[in-house]
Amino acid sequence: MKFTIISSFLIVLIMSCSSNQSFKSSPLGAGGIDSFDYQGHRGCRGLMPENTIPAFLKAIDLHVTTLEMDVVITKDQQVILSHEPFFNHEITTKPDGSFIEEKEERNYNIYQMTYAEIQRYDVGLKPHPRFPHQQKVAVKKPLLSDVIDTVEANNGHMFYNIETKTKPATDGIFHPKPDVFVNLLMDVIKSKQIQNRVIIQSFDVRTLQFLHLKYPKIRTALLIEDFDKKAFDTQLKDLGFVPTIYSPEQSLVTEELVKKCKNLGVKLIPWTVNDANKIDSLKAMGVDGIISDYPNLFKK
Repeated sequence: MKFTIISSFLIVLIMSCSSNQSFKSSPLGAGGIDSFDYQGHRGCRGLMPENTIPAFLKAIDLHVTTLEMDVVITKDQQVILSHEPFFNHEITTKPDGSFIEEKEERNYNIYQMTYAEIQRYDVGLKPHPRFPHQQKVAVKKPLLSDVIDTVEANNGHMFYNIETKTKPATDGIFHPKPDVFVNLLMDVIKSKQIQNRVIIQSFDVRTLQFLHLKYPKIRTALLIEDFDKKAFDTQLKDLGFVPTIYSPEQSLVTEELVKKCKNLGVKLIPWTVNDANKIDSLKAMGVDGIISDYPNLFKK
């Protein structure tokens, strides 16, 4: 009888642990019961102001495994979070309370502004035209170092997927050249000692090539918006090495692409998937993760 009670308890305990772990996946096949990588795009852009500390804290509450974010460089060489290297008209309120208009947004060039100047602009109060359910809060563009400190205090196991916003046409205008950009970014990452939990992603192969040469242990993700008449094999040939992750726009994912990535040992993580049925469909096809503006959909 005593043995039966203990055995029953162990069975219940095991079932309980399995149930609790079913959503606690591990990024990049790092182990655990489910190695699927759930990434919150810009934190959780559909729910909170993008690339802000409140967005990342909300994403953590929703049990993402990786926080996806974008970084740019300021005039005084600070690494801050921003999807564009300027103040986007969709999200920005000026110091005087008025909104930045689309025709003038590129004049608010972050690379030509100091961090102190940037903190005068709000990026959380203006209603977002494409994300009506986004909660509005007064918030500024944060330093990457402050984001990491806050995240680590709340979840010391989180992965970071950081995009470098560079392209050849705007070198020296909206951002430094890739080597300077990457070194500034890596200085922050190394100072916070999170190298083993960082992915650096980019559409700009120059960033990834420099990173691969100087910081070969850092995970890399090649972002693809369209095939641009280049086959998968050609894209990797142009890159010059096999990245950790191949990250295409969601509509580009096919069974053939899934197979090619698996054959090379490359993780396939598409973006940005904001439909629960599409998430299920892509998982069934065999992708290794999903990037979404709505990480609350993952639990569904």
